[in-house]
Amino acid sequence: MEKRKIKNTDLSIAPINFGGNVFGWTLDEKQSFDILDQFCAEGFNFIDTADTYSWWVNGVGGQSEEIIGKWMKSRGNRNDLVIATKVGSETKEHGYDITKKHILKSVDESLKRLQTDHIDLYYTHFDDNKTPVEETLSAYDEIVKAGKVRYIAASNVSPERLKESFKAAEENSFPKYVALQPHYNLLEREGFEQKYAPLVKEFDLSVSRIGLWLPDF
Repeated sequence: MEKRKIKNTDLSIAPINFGGNVFGWTLDEKQSFDILDQFCAEGFNFIDTADTYSWWVNGVGGQSEEIIGKWMKSRGNRNDLVIATKVGSETKEHGYDITKKHILKSVDESLKRLQTDHIDLYYTHFDDNKTPVEETLSAYDEIVKAGKVRYIAASNVSPERLKESFKAAEENSFPKYVALQPHYNLLEREGFEQKYAPLVKEFDLSVSRIGLWLPDF
């Protein structure tokens, strides 16, 4: 299968990724293992999840990462995969949070659940719109230098905060986002095409949406 390279990384991925929010929710562990086996058997290699999936089931989340971790350990295939997870979403215990304290705590918890020593792509899942971008990026800088995370990406981050983040990264030699996962589909295109697409070009970002990595803009 032809792979695509995520820009400004050495990560080569199939053009379709598997979204892990179904694990521990609509799919139990056995069903999750079966579908992951089938997914990889067809040549796909990118699995996307989040630390809070599926918090709407148990209030805190973590089930998806745990299932993926158990599956990778049982199959011995971690080095064949690109694993993405996210930080910053809400649960019943806390609201959106991208403070340094929360990120440093959450990344270790994700690594433990995933049973791996590194995360390939670590997303800002939701922006809390109050933590200074410098604080968030300094946390990412620390965990990238520690080898816990290879690259960072952004999901629900406003165009304004995205631009601020790139400015802060440039000024402070912090890691820069390499990919964007926006709200975008056939019915709702205007927001991305008018507000985000110009930033994708400006900052040389790769873009994924609903499991599909989009062609270059």
